[in-house]
Amino acid sequence: MIEKIKKLFGIGPKVDLGEIIANGAVIVDVRTTGEYAGGHIKGSMNIPLATLSSQMAKLKKDKPVITCCASGMRSGSAKSMLIANGFKEVYNAGSWYSLKKFEK
Repeated sequence: MIEKIKKLFGIGPKVDLGEIIANGAVIVDVRTTGEYAGGHIKGSMNIPLATLSSQMAKLKKDKPVITCCASGMRSGSAKSMLIANGFKEVYNAGSWYSLKKFEK
C-alpha cells in the first residue's frame, strides 16, 4: 500500500535530484509561509500549495521544477498541478529536509 501511495505522488529516489539541481532546477517549497520561515532550503522559492495556482506565472515551464513540503503529500499535489498546467519536467522531492544535502 505504501509503495502505491509513493508511486501515485511520485515520491522516491528515481532520479538524481543533485544533478537536476546542479543543472538549474527551481526548488519550490509548498509549505505555508510559517513553516518555511522555520527552516528551508537556501535558494528555494516558497509558494504555498493553497496559492500555487495563482502564482504559477512565477515559474518557467521550460525549466525543471522540484517540489518539496514537510512529508511529500503537498509536494505531490503540487507536482500534479504543475504537470496539468503544462510543466514538462517536475519532480517531487518529498520532505524539504531530504534536499539539505544538495544545499550550496
